[in-house]
Amino acid sequence: MDPFASPQNLDKELRSLLAQVSSNLCDWFAESASKGPMPYSFELPEVYPAKEGVSNDVLLSELQLLMDGSYRPSHPGSLAHLDPPPLSASIAGELICAGLNNNLLADELSPSLSSLERNLCKWFCHKLGLGDLSGGVAASGGSLSNLMALVMARNNSGLETDPKAVFFASHDCHVSFSKAFRIMGLKQESLQKVSTDENGALNISSLRTSLNKIKSQGKKCFAVVATAGTTVRGAIDPLSEIAKFCKKENVWFHVDGSIGGIYGLSEMTSEIVQGLGFADSLTINPQKLLGIPKTSSLLLVANKNHLSSTFSTGLPYVEPISGNDFHGGELGIQGTRSAETLKLWIGLRQLGEEGIEKILLGSIKRRCYLESIIDRSKFKIISGPLHLLAFTPINYSSSQASDWSLKTRNFLLANKFMLSRPMYGDRYYLKAVMGNPNTKFDDLKMLANLINHSIS
Repeated sequence: MDPFASPQNLDKELRSLLAQVSSNLCDWFAESASKGPMPYSFELPEVYPAKEGVSNDVLLSELQLLMDGSYRPSHPGSLAHLDPPPLSASIAGELICAGLNNNLLADELSPSLSSLERNLCKWFCHKLGLGDLSGGVAASGGSLSNLMALVMARNNSGLETDPKAVFFASHDCHVSFSKAFRIMGLKQESLQKVSTDENGALNISSLRTSLNKIKSQGKKCFAVVATAGTTVRGAIDPLSEIAKFCKKENVWFHVDGSIGGIYGLSEMTSEIVQGLGFADSLTINPQKLLGIPKTSSLLLVANKNHLSSTFSTGLPYVEPISGNDFHGGELGIQGTRSAETLKLWIGLRQLGEEGIEKILLGSIKRRCYLESIIDRSKFKIISGPLHLLAFTPINYSSSQASDWSLKTRNFLLANKFMLSRPMYGDRYYLKAVMGNPNTKFDDLKMLANLINHSIS
């Protein structure tokens, strides 16, 4: 088989290969419920290229080894992380994206897809209330979106060369912000963490105190980060209050909505994340709940000109773009990148607004149901208004909680339920994420029964 598709004639061998791969993938989905979330063991195929290329039959058998050794997000017991099963249309979109092999670096390398990304980002901005001047860009994950937001905030503040510049985020902010200050050439103390309240949300009073403290030290703040959905318990920082504070202090307001921002798309759930529209920049990750294959992250901004003023260096090797728009490679850190918004667009088209709302409401209903049937006389439960909850035994020491969490996680895995085991505060919890639409209430009854009997 010629390794490249023919540009003149129908490539029957390619069609046959894709048909067989598609069939094998469908079989993999169909057997997922009987296999469990994680493989008990797996075998890797040969990693290095052979001297001569191998046949399609060999490729298919080696692919099968990797598939058999993979995590199965479609299994009803896959509840550990923010990794739902993929939408069928988005799987097709990913295939088309690979086949087209367009490059979002420049419009001439992706004519329709560059336009699609601009328009889709604008739709998200409109739905989330970011205003008429807004826009956005896709990025390979929320960590990169958050990093670009901070670079943009620092650039806008005029503190690009100030080694004492700081930004604020809650103690429960995502680890990507600890990576960000290192990449930006800042010291560890540049990330000023603010205490949280009993619900895990940023304490606005502590934020005021912390800002006054750094001012007295001669330091300047270039951004405040609010989290719409913390990683362990799904807490929402007081977005509207923080927005007012930032406006008063003339400080950039970034919202890390990687987990919870998507709830702003429905009128039925948007009140949970009220205040998103006040953000100067907003990270949103459709991959974490809507079933868009990884990666799918957007950085949205209230004023799209901040993207180009921060990241545009010109692209002298491509034709200039007409109008007031910029090439994709001038709107972020990434140059060459795939058209990840294709699978997002086609997934949203498949769902429709009603389907999106069904996913959002269903995730919250599952969290509420599981929370209601875990024995509160035995467990401390922490959660927020989203689809995450975590729990730990009430009367256990930190050491006992660690032993219990490890033992119980393995016990649940043996029973085809996969939860994660985060450290929160001074102890380990088990965490369940209710973003899997294949998980039914009967599954949750079984899970709760196993949890409740894990301690006497």
